[in-house]
Amino acid sequence: MRQQIKIPCTLMRGGTSRGPFFRASDLPQDRDERDAILLSAMGSGHELQIDGIGGGHPLTSKVAIVGPPTKAGADVDYLFAQVNVRDRVVDTSPNCGNMLAAVGPFAIDTGLVRAASDVTQVRIHNVNTGKLIEACVETPGGEVIYDGDARIDGVPGRAAPIRLRFLNAAGAKTGKLFPTGAVVDMIDGIEVTCIDAAMPLMIVRARDLGKTGWEQPSALNEDRAFLQRLETLRLEAGRRMGFPNVAELVIPKPVLLAPAQNGGAFSARYFMPHSCHTALAITGAVGLATACTQSGTVARAFAGEVRSPASLSIEHPLGSLEVRLEAAGEQNEPVVSVLRTARRLFEGAVYVRDPRADVRSQIS
Repeated sequence: MRQQIKIPCTLMRGGTSRGPFFRASDLPQDRDERDAILLSAMGSGHELQIDGIGGGHPLTSKVAIVGPPTKAGADVDYLFAQVNVRDRVVDTSPNCGNMLAAVGPFAIDTGLVRAASDVTQVRIHNVNTGKLIEACVETPGGEVIYDGDARIDGVPGRAAPIRLRFLNAAGAKTGKLFPTGAVVDMIDGIEVTCIDAAMPLMIVRARDLGKTGWEQPSALNEDRAFLQRLETLRLEAGRRMGFPNVAELVIPKPVLLAPAQNGGAFSARYFMPHSCHTALAITGAVGLATACTQSGTVARAFAGEVRSPASLSIEHPLGSLEVRLEAAGEQNEPVVSVLRTARRLFEGAVYVRDPRADVRSQIS
């Protein structure tokens, strides 16, 4: 008989995303067993994730797994998992910068990192990419506070600020800032920039695909012909970036750019990759900001010349996201920092189907 097991977890909002946070020690080391638990916990395989705690949307079907560091200079490890809503698939190829915002607070609250007196700096090793990110978390009195005056577009109300600094983000998955060897590639007659900084991206002008770049996500998601063409471009971009077949991966992420409407550098529509983000992924913002500092890219053509240190505003469907470009890193790419917020929503245990029960039933 199939049994249920309970696993401690904490549901947290990180930036404009939400999902359960697990300590690595509470999950099996075997990848297949771990993924089976995550699928059961989130209720994947149903568009509403009705039999789990997922929210029925890519932004609320995310998981963070946090544990002791395995990389020198880090305080904690963070493995991100994108759990597909409709298909029973777990993808650990990308990082998620929004969920990343809650890793520092979670690590401090659970005792993985000792809090300082006022602000605690947590150096996070993102296992997905091997990169380090610094998170500055407010901890007056040695405890994380979540209430504050910081505001980010896409989240109601205000909260305590969390500053994230992406250190040496270039080559997060491919080892190269420009994996194809060019700042611009021509795919099916369309100019694209394939860049890998925190997240592999395929950047394209919206007008080249018959769009203004100012559409609401719902309108873009309903245009099946457009989505199919975007996917065709993405598949070829992925191949050129060194991924043999990205059909079942969420990287590279396509991004449409258009002129700004409200004083920013440009307007962006970021895809995840088969639906448009309601705001903008943090890793996507890091990649776009980095592209702005490199001559000849599609993004640079919109933003004009950008030299660090500088601030950049990227407009998205729910407002804008401010990024800060600091001194250049090892590959002449900037260190990019962003302001995020997070909130602890509830903690307890999630009940999941025991993945070992199937094996036992087959043996018996």
